[in-house]
Amino acid sequence: MPDPSSARQVCASGDLVDGGTGVRFTVAMAAREIGAFVVRYDGVAHGYLNQCAHVPMEMDWQEGQFFDSAGLYLMCATHGAVYAPDTGQCVGGPCRGAALAKLRIEERDGAVYWLPEPPFFPPEGQ
Repeated sequence: MPDPSSARQVCASGDLVDGGTGVRFTVAMAAREIGAFVVRYDGVAHGYLNQCAHVPMEMDWQEGQFFDSAGLYLMCATHGAVYAPDTGQCVGGPCRGAALAKLRIEERDGAVYWLPEPPFFPPEGQ
């Protein structure tokens, strides 16, 4: 269980709307920085690495644009892989059977937090 004092604020709760624009942030893994994001789906904030499970490329087609046009699925802009926004499981496209790397996210006191846990850590100096 991660230490709640290590939580990193990502954004205000009001910055996330169901099926809307996500908020990007950065995590560190094995001494390199990797993009990550949070989105809201069905009233709950969810966080993932910003890397498609098919090919490790960033998923958003414009900054923060992770959902398909209906706001129901996360979609990789490069190859069209489609993911369930609440679990990160691939539900269509070339990633079948794979999943996005899910991050531990908590929402409280009007803010969305990332709770770092191995193998993902805050970048140096943050």
